Amino acid sequence: MSVKVPFNCIEDEIVYKVDNEDTNPEWGFYPDKRPIDMYINYGFIILDKPRGPTSHEVTAWVKKILGIKRAGHAGTLDPPVSGVLPIALNESTKALQALAHADKVYIAVMKLHEDVNLDKLNSVLKEFIGPIYQKPPLRSAVKRQLRIRHVYNLEIIEKNGKYVILKMHVESGTYARKLIYDIGEILGVGANMRELRRVCVGCFNENEAIKLQDLKDAYTLWKEFGDETLIRKIVKPVEYMVKHLPKIWIRDGAVDAVCHGAALAVPGVVKLHKNISKGDMVAIMTLKNELVALGKAEMSTEEVLNSSKGIVAKILRVIMRRGTYPPLWKKIKEMKKMVQEKFQNST
Repeated sequence: MSVKVPFNCIEDEIVYKVDNEDTNPEWGFYPDKRPIDMYINYGFIILDKPRGPTSHEVTAWVKKILGIKRAGHAGTLDPPVSGVLPIALNESTKALQALAHADKVYIAVMKLHEDVNLDKLNSVLKEFIGPIYQKPPLRSAVKRQLRIRHVYNLEIIEKNGKYVILKMHVESGTYARKLIYDIGEILGVGANMRELRRVCVGCFNENEAIKLQDLKDAYTLWKEFGDETLIRKIVKPVEYMVKHLPKIWIRDGAVDAVCHGAALAVPGVVKLHKNISKGDMVAIMTLKNELVALGKAEMSTEEVLNSSKGIVAKILRVIMRRGTYPPLWKKIKEMKKMVQEKFQNST
């Protein structure tokens, strides 16, 4: 079985392909300077989902509070489960695939059917760290087939008789309830999950999560009193969704071409993160730090730095709307065509 590592939430060092490139202030916006309607349109919130409603119901309430047409969440939580639920707003829903495989951290209350000593419990928990086989439970949203999931860490927070508070850091798609059941089976006494809270999704934790009432208050302050301060604090820009991804910054002249789905070539690159490998998902950014698109790296950082041509990344999903930056690539293409025609006519 392959070794899998959790999300890297620390940004790598930036290296420059071109060190004197600038950006035109008339095109686009720095993320925190977007007009408020655009800011929300490209917004992202980290919600503290309450127990009771489904994730879909909570997402629908967010849409209703903000008066927007679209919203989508990453990592469904069952109705009895509370905790971190990332929600993308309107145009930001295009970037949700960046969080599709985010690892999760849960705090669970496990009830053992018979008490066991702490040493034995710790010994069994160690057996579950690493790749495990798991079949989804009967009531699940996915096909019930055996699959491999990775458990990064299991930590006992507190034990009181048959009750154990357990911190679980696991790969996306791991069923906490089933994991606890399996732990009980290996212990030989049986176990079931009594409560569950998600405290982290990828790089987003419960300390930055907001409640529905916070969102409602911020919206009211903005709409009724014209105060944008709180809504700008609660709603994050779409760029916050990809803070864990390696990034490639591109010239203003390459932005609209990427918005039309064109692959990113070496001449369009200004700077990039140091440790990009071929096959990595990357965030393609403007020099104002706006998210243009998600891409798949076709070259490593070293290859980009040592090349004058070639495809750096193919586009997986365009986020920025076409026309945000002028189509300079069309003018360059037309100029090249004119030069070519003149050369052919002269010969």
